[in-house]
Amino acid sequence: MITLRDFKEEDTAALLTILNEPQVVKYLSSRIPKPYTLEDAHWWVFTGSRIGIVKAIEYNGALIGCIGADRGVFEYQRSAEVGYWIAKDYWGQGFATQAIKQFTAFVFETTDIVRLFASVFSPNTASERVLTKCEFTLEAIQKRAIFKEGEFYNSHLFSLLKT
Repeated sequence: MITLRDFKEEDTAALLTILNEPQVVKYLSSRIPKPYTLEDAHWWVFTGSRIGIVKAIEYNGALIGCIGADRGVFEYQRSAEVGYWIAKDYWGQGFATQAIKQFTAFVFETTDIVRLFASVFSPNTASERVLTKCEFTLEAIQKRAIFKEGEFYNSHLFSLLKT
C-alpha cells in the first residue's frame, strides 16, 4: 500500500536519481529540467511542490513518485490537470493506479474541483491503461498537440468527473 504525503528534504536524493532517468521523464513536461540538479530538487521540495495540490508517493518508506493537480483559472477554476510519475523500478506494479485512485478521491473530497483531466503523449499506452483503470474516459485525441525534443505527439485527453 502506498502513502500520499508532502515532499520533505530527505526526498532530494531520490528526486535526483528518478528524474535523471530518461525513461521516466520521456513523456513528462519539459518544465522538468534536464539534467535534474540538486538545486532543482531543493526548489521542488521547498517551493514547487507547494504550488497547487501536490503529493509525494511513498512505498515502504521510500519516495517512488509524485502526483499533482494544477487547478485552472477564471472560468476553468473548477477543473484541474492531473500529472504523475513513478520511479522506473516501480513500474508495472499498480502503484500509479493506487496513487491516482487515492489522489482523485482526496481532491474531490477536499476541494470544489469537479473535473480532473490528464493529457497523455500518444505512445504512452501504459499511462492510458492506468487512467482507464481509474475510470477516466478518453475525451479527445488532439493531433500533433505536443512538441518535445524535436518530435510531435498526439495528446490523448482523459477526464474524470466528480459524481
